[in-house]
Amino acid sequence: MARKHDHISSLFDFIARVLNVVGSSCKWRDMLREKQTERTIKALEIGEIFSGQGLNQKTNRSGDTLWGSHYNTLLSLINMFAPVIDVLEFFGSDALITSHRTEAQDITDRLLSFEFIFSLFLMKKVLAITNELSQALQRKDQDIVNAMNLVKVSKLQLQVMRESGWSCFLEDVSLFCNKHGIGVLDMNAKYVTRGQRRRNEEELTNLYHYRVETFYTILDMQLQELNARFSDSNTELLLCVSCLIPSNSFSHFDKKRLLWLAEYYPKDFSQFDKWKLSDQLDTYIVDMRLSTDFTNLSGIGELASKMVETGRNKVYPLVYLLLTMALILPVAIASVERAFSAMNIIKNRLRNRMNDEWLNDSLFKRRGLLELEIKL
Repeated sequence: MARKHDHISSLFDFIARVLNVVGSSCKWRDMLREKQTERTIKALEIGEIFSGQGLNQKTNRSGDTLWGSHYNTLLSLINMFAPVIDVLEFFGSDALITSHRTEAQDITDRLLSFEFIFSLFLMKKVLAITNELSQALQRKDQDIVNAMNLVKVSKLQLQVMRESGWSCFLEDVSLFCNKHGIGVLDMNAKYVTRGQRRRNEEELTNLYHYRVETFYTILDMQLQELNARFSDSNTELLLCVSCLIPSNSFSHFDKKRLLWLAEYYPKDFSQFDKWKLSDQLDTYIVDMRLSTDFTNLSGIGELASKMVETGRNKVYPLVYLLLTMALILPVAIASVERAFSAMNIIKNRLRNRMNDEWLNDSLFKRRGLLELEIKL
């Protein structure tokens, strides 16, 4: 969501460029590791960091499709900032090709700017707040109850940061800049757009640009997105779905919420069916907790498969119908994310001229196959 902001979109594009340059050859990667080792040893000697089991380990970057990968990348860049600058400065003077030297010098200049450090720390903080939520939503054995609690925690942290976190945040940015010899801007001075003229535009101060146009705007975008995706009704729906999770001997089972879940499907559950479902749930939960076939299940997908395997889908048809309804909900999990990514198979750069009707028909067919796969 934050990438819709011009500065943040530019930030991640630029970081990808940094990674491509620094990791372009084994020589530069080896040099980066050597520089990092030297600085780690030096920091240990002066007591800046401490040794111990699990400390000062290598940080690897996850796949780009995972939500947490950007967070890990930003942490790695902050942690290895000085070695990265050393490698780029050496590359900028040692490269044989002029364009390579120029690129390294341009990247170094931008890395050593207050604007870059500000955006870097802002997104590191935002992604740190939402990191646990992002990871929870991607796990196969989803704990929806804890995930919904993490939504509330993330919203609260973002709101507190917006209301009272500016001073501490700016102090952290300034300390990092001072440590690495980067000039800290005077917040009361006029803001000058990098590489652009501000003709016929109202003059702004650095404080207004960085606090209002960037800091507040990014946090507001994140809060609005969380509120839109996890509204009160959506949260209640997901909590109802969590009552079907079979882990820990169906510890999340709540008959009242499951009956409320059926209210979301009036065309599938008539009033008569709801009465039958109420009685069926009483027998169902006793059967599930007594049967050894359902003791080691972790997700509702496994529960649905086991019900078909044991014939319980015919014994409890209304419960099974409720279960299948929950399975096809567009919950934000990794499998659904991959399903949406499959659109690239249908429409890509080679097929970008297909009309909307053809695309809709193709996606409808894939959706049917996906629902069939989930049921199986």
